[in-house]
Order: sequence, then structure tokens, then C-alpha cells
Amino acid sequence: MSIVVTGATGHLGRLIVSALLRRGVPADRIVALGRDADRLAELAGSGVVTRQADYDDPASLRAAFAGAEKLMFVSGSEVGRRAAQHHHVVTAAKEAGVGLVVYTSIVKADTSSLTLAAEHRATEEEIRASGLPYVLLRNSWYLENYTGQLPTYLEHGVAGAAGDGRVSAATRADYAEAAAAVLTTEGHAGKVYELGGAPFTLTELAAEVSRQTGTDVGYTDLPVEKYTELLVAAGLPEGYAAVLADGDRGLAQGELEVPVDDLAALLGRAPATLAEAIRAAR
Repeated sequence: MSIVVTGATGHLGRLIVSALLRRGVPADRIVALGRDADRLAELAGSGVVTRQADYDDPASLRAAFAGAEKLMFVSGSEVGRRAAQHHHVVTAAKEAGVGLVVYTSIVKADTSSLTLAAEHRATEEEIRASGLPYVLLRNSWYLENYTGQLPTYLEHGVAGAAGDGRVSAATRADYAEAAAAVLTTEGHAGKVYELGGAPFTLTELAAEVSRQTGTDVGYTDLPVEKYTELLVAAGLPEGYAAVLADGDRGLAQGELEVPVDDLAALLGRAPATLAEAIRAAR
């Protein structure tokens, strides 16, 4: 029996595989799935079992899930296609008789008005309806969404449509460690965890960047439509820009803020803070 990790060649999935190894799971009990053969080959170097699988290919999923005790179901990245893709995953997991499905969702998925939440909500409902034992890991934003933009912030400042809303962002590594904790300890079946770090506003983000770099960085708050236009002007596809701006709309309304308790409990410590993440990124 094994722990199967989907999306293992992506940022979060790869970190989950590493976290499982650190927790002492034998490499030959970890099955890492992905579409890219070259990236899978890199993972195979750590001793884990690798299998090619694609959310658009149900047959590949059925073969990949064979013998799975637990399935770490990392949500797909193709917004607008995930409901159908996730349906294939849940169906294959049920056919394989997987003992536990752990799914990475979005915070407040059952009530959120965010565009991104709709497909997560549909997937959660399908997992529940499947009858499979499950755990829902509802992740807030990644701190890397912000630390990855440090050069832009230093040149142009921070812009958004989040008002004074607070976002409970955490690092990918902390979300991955929490997932590994759920996969390697008992008593989580049926649980829904709202996961996020210590919350902050985008004004506080700008202030922390200023403090650490010595460069005066401010936050410019824009209407959602204007922020969308700004992102498009910066080179983002219009659909993607609209999704990001809608995320800020939800942030402004408190839809990305959750208590830090669930993440801290799974980690057994406080998650990394904004200040720590900026320091590491620099």
C-alpha cells in the first residue's frame, strides 16, 4: 500500500513529497504522479516511485492509483477545466478503492464568492458524494504570490484592489508540511481544515518590504476593473488578470482571512510570517 501524490512535479506537490520523506515515509511507499517525464525523472532520483498521469486521461489515473492507501489530491492549475479534470480523479480514486483522499481546496470554499472557489466547491461536493473517506485542506494564498513580486514592488510599489482586507497567506512549504502531517498521522478523516498564516493587509505588505529593503514602497488601492486593466497592461492574459483582481475583491471582503489555529496545530509550531518570507526571498 502506498501514498500517491498527484501534481508531484509542481511546486506544492514536490514539497509534499519532500515533507513525507522527512517524516520517515519509505521512498518506495511514495508514488509521485505528473505529466512531465523529465521532471518525474528528477523525483525518481530521491528513490520514490514515479508514474506518468494526466487529469485529462482517466485511464492513466486508474493505473496510477492502483494499490493506493492514501491519495494526496493536489488541485489542478487549469482554471475553468478543473471541475471536469477533478471528476476524473475522484472517479478513479473510487474505482481504485483508495482509503483516504486528502484534497487541497481554497479557504471557505463552501461560502466563498471568489471565482476560484467555484471549482473547488464542486470538487468538495463530488468527493463527499463519492463515499470515500476524505480530508479537505482549504489553503489560503501562498506568501510566494507576494514575495515573488519583490522586484516589481521595489520599482513600482504594491498595487491591488484589496482595500484594508487581510489575507492569511502562508508559504508553500508550510502548506506542504501540513499535508504531510495529515497523511502520516491518524484522526483526520472527515475533517475540514481552514489553513492560513498570520494575516496582513497589502498596506502592511508594502510597509514590511520598505522596512527590509530601505526603499520607500507604498500601496495603491484601485477599483477591481482598474486593477484588472493594470495587470493586462503588465502583460497578463485578460482572463487570468480578471481572476487575480477578483481574488483581491474577495480579500477586501475578508474571504481570504482565517484563524492561524488549524495550520499551527498541524505544523506543531507557528507558520512562517510575512517578514520571514520576505527575508528568505531576499
